[in-house]
Amino acid sequence: MSDFLIRPASDADGDAIAALIAAAFAEYEGCVFDRAAEFPELDAIASHFSARGGCIWVAEGTQGVIGSTALAPTRDADAPAGGQEIFKVYVARAARRRGIARALFDTSLAAARAAAAPEIRLWTDTRFTDAHRFYERCGFIRDGAARECHDLSATWEYLYRLPLAAGRAGEG
Repeated sequence: MSDFLIRPASDADGDAIAALIAAAFAEYEGCVFDRAAEFPELDAIASHFSARGGCIWVAEGTQGVIGSTALAPTRDADAPAGGQEIFKVYVARAARRRGIARALFDTSLAAARAAAAPEIRLWTDTRFTDAHRFYERCGFIRDGAARECHDLSATWEYLYRLPLAAGRAGEG
C-alpha cells in the first residue's frame, strides 16, 4: 500500500509545485529558479495545461504535494501528429525512491495511450543525470543533440522519446 495519492492538480497547487521545482534546481550548481521570469504558468498551473489540451497531476503525501508531472500535446514541429509531451516531472528529495515518479509516469502514460498518442517526448536539463536514468528505465530513448534554452540557468536540454506504437512502451 502506498503512502501517497496521485490526483489532478488544481490551480491552487502552483505554490507547492513551485517549491518542488525550486528545491530540485537547488540541487544543481547554476540552476536558477525565478518564478516570475520563467515559470508564470505556476500562477494557474491546472488552467495552463488544460488550455493546452493536457493535464497536470500531483502526488500528495501526508506532508502535502511531493511530486508532479504534466502531459499535453507537443508543440515540437518534428513530432508526429497526436504526439504528447511530458512536463514538470519533479519529486521531493525526501520522497524519492518510493515509486512516486513511476506512479506519476504511469498516470501520464495511461493518458497518452487513451489519447492514442504515437509517442511521448520530453526535454530534460543535461545536468539532471538521475532523471535521465529514470527516463531510460521507463523506455525513453535520447534523441539528437542538446538544445540551448537561453534561460537564466544557461540550460541545455536533451530530447527523450518514447514510441507507443508497440503497445509495451514504458513497461519493465
